[in-house]
Amino acid sequence: MTTDAWALHRPGARDVGLMAVAVVGISLSGPLTAMVLAPVLAIAFWRNAVGAAAMLPVLLTRERSTLQGLRLRDLRSSALAGLFLAAHFAAWLPSLNMTTVAASIALVTTTPIWTALAARISGVRLPAAVWWGLVIAVVGAALIAGVDLTVSPRAVAGDGLALLGAVAAGGYVLAGARARERLATSAYTVVCYSICALVLALAALVVGVPLSGFSARDWWLIAAITFVAQLLGHTVFNLVVSTVGPTIVSLAILLEVPGSLIVALVLLGETPPLLALPGMAAVVVGVALVVRASRPRTLVEPAT
Repeated sequence: MTTDAWALHRPGARDVGLMAVAVVGISLSGPLTAMVLAPVLAIAFWRNAVGAAAMLPVLLTRERSTLQGLRLRDLRSSALAGLFLAAHFAAWLPSLNMTTVAASIALVTTTPIWTALAARISGVRLPAAVWWGLVIAVVGAALIAGVDLTVSPRAVAGDGLALLGAVAAGGYVLAGARARERLATSAYTVVCYSICALVLALAALVVGVPLSGFSARDWWLIAAITFVAQLLGHTVFNLVVSTVGPTIVSLAILLEVPGSLIVALVLLGETPPLLALPGMAAVVVGVALVVRASRPRTLVEPAT
């Protein structure tokens, strides 16, 4: 696959429709999560545990042949991706209740910037457009943090956690890309999500956070989050990435920022400070430049 995935993989009407569904799914994820009263570790645990359980039948039936000759070392990258994914959720989910949903989503979508920087550290030469995108996104993040500083220190801390979640998501993406060189998607997903759920369960045990005993409202919200984020979001984007390419998918994921802002306005009555909107726009533009100029290997599936 060439780096010019936009030109070579122009989406058809079916792909556009599927990506629209996926964007709606991931746009609902953040605002719905902010509505849950259950601990964030519990939300992340159940989302990943159910996601792994949903993919297990696919692995054991349709893709069972991919397990033949599989070695333990082939699963290491999947397990590492699971660890990074657990760190992502542990950092990002609390930020949704500390800063505005729109700011949190805008900052957590900077994942392609961190994967591009990781590529540079490993010796890959980055095009000038990537560096311009990096500068614009950093300026945007600084604007968001600057505005939140006038709101409260808690909001700034939420911004920091969202950025930390983006860094962890970068590790998840890179480890996942390596894992899927050897594994079928179902095998990778089952291992990654299972490890993530296990780590989150252990973390909940250590800090004394319950994983059950919630209200019916919270259970319905957790089920809805799992459905819209895992099935409508992750699954649909993974379905179309082979036909439209990772560049277009990654650009489509950026629509989560305005999508989440609209959903948060409707469901939560939450509007970010007006001065933060230019910062959010700058983050989206900067990340879009990075995505458009980066190698497909460094692009993302949604971790949100």
